[in-house]
Amino acid sequence: MASTTAELRRELGLRDIALMAIACIIGTRWISAAAHAGPGSILLWLLGAILFVAPLAITIGTLTAKYPSTGGFYIWTRNDFGPWHGFLSLFCCLMTIALWFPSAAMFYVGSASGHLAENRVFVVAASMAVIWIALGTNIVGLNIGKWTQNIGGAATWILAAILIGAGWLVWHKQGSATPLQLMPVWNWDTVSLLGVVAYAMTGLEMVGLVASEIHNPERDVPRAGWIASVFSVVFYAATTVALLVVLRPENITELTGLAETSAAAGRILGQPWIGPAVAILVAASAVGQFGGIGTSVARLPYAAGADNLLPAAFSRVHPRWATPYVSMLALGGVASAFLLLLQLGDTMRAAYQSMVSLMVLTGFLPFLYIFGSGWKAGKRLSAASGLAVTVVAILSSIVPTAEIHDVWAFEAKMAIGTLATIGVAWLIFVRSGRNPPAR
Repeated sequence: MASTTAELRRELGLRDIALMAIACIIGTRWISAAAHAGPGSILLWLLGAILFVAPLAITIGTLTAKYPSTGGFYIWTRNDFGPWHGFLSLFCCLMTIALWFPSAAMFYVGSASGHLAENRVFVVAASMAVIWIALGTNIVGLNIGKWTQNIGGAATWILAAILIGAGWLVWHKQGSATPLQLMPVWNWDTVSLLGVVAYAMTGLEMVGLVASEIHNPERDVPRAGWIASVFSVVFYAATTVALLVVLRPENITELTGLAETSAAAGRILGQPWIGPAVAILVAASAVGQFGGIGTSVARLPYAAGADNLLPAAFSRVHPRWATPYVSMLALGGVASAFLLLLQLGDTMRAAYQSMVSLMVLTGFLPFLYIFGSGWKAGKRLSAASGLAVTVVAILSSIVPTAEIHDVWAFEAKMAIGTLATIGVAWLIFVRSGRNPPAR
């Protein structure tokens, strides 16, 4: 693998990976989900910070220093638990991100498009465009693509300032629309939210995937991890409070909550620009997040191709742009197919919820290995805390939300989707007939 990794250029410094980490961690759609669940979600954000985000930052920094090469947790898992487990973690992540792209795109397009948010044809077409714009800027080189992530990270800061500022002004003008009682109301929606809150705080592991393209990964990854983690937790908790100050939870929907709240704040404050500004910033943060996660995850099939677990084409690096362009094109193709297929047989809102739940379920399987590697690296307390949250998140992901009316169909999708992911991974691994050496 050394020969192919050498073709990737070291383009990223501390500022770049800190902003990239912020873009990868923060998903503005999770604010709406938390606000819709009520003020008890604020306590869940804080617990997630202590029990998951801090342990993850410690673990990622330790493992990136231990294995500073392209492939991140695929390399960590393969070396610590064997080739099959490494490939399974890789494949689960790829399928999760392939599901994440269309579900996130549907949310961001819905938040930015006002009355067109209920037009399925428009939402699907615009979502497809967002996915390919974000990936395209990174295919032509990280020296260009990193600015997509940088702009997205910066837009997230500005968005936080506007939402928190608007919430503060509404509070002073008419008080809070929602009584801010921090103890959660324990029902099935809250149980389902546990997995969403934990998943919303993932993303830092993506930085480890581009370790060989960072100027000084041993020094900068831990620093960037703490910067991004602290900002992300403050962002989630403060913006959730802001939304609840403006509207009551039952008036905030998971798919279009930011658009509803920003429009309401604009009306209350007599500042109609707030709604359009939030829409633009949500779109900018979305493209940055898509670019950061897409370009990071594309390094997984690149690494697996170099190990001959996937066809050799996946390890190809573009001669001019120095990017794994085949891997990135394949990721975009699979995400586009999921965007179309998961629209079948459901309302748009139910399709969105099914994608989120399946994404959380398969997305947390690699974290069992990440924290397992952290345990082997001697970070026992961090690993134990992270593993506990991971198990809770996996279990909570199979709890249907109120938007799901056909529970048995929902559970069938979760079971079939998970088993299909593991089964396809096993077939690909067996057909490869390879057993790459640890390094």
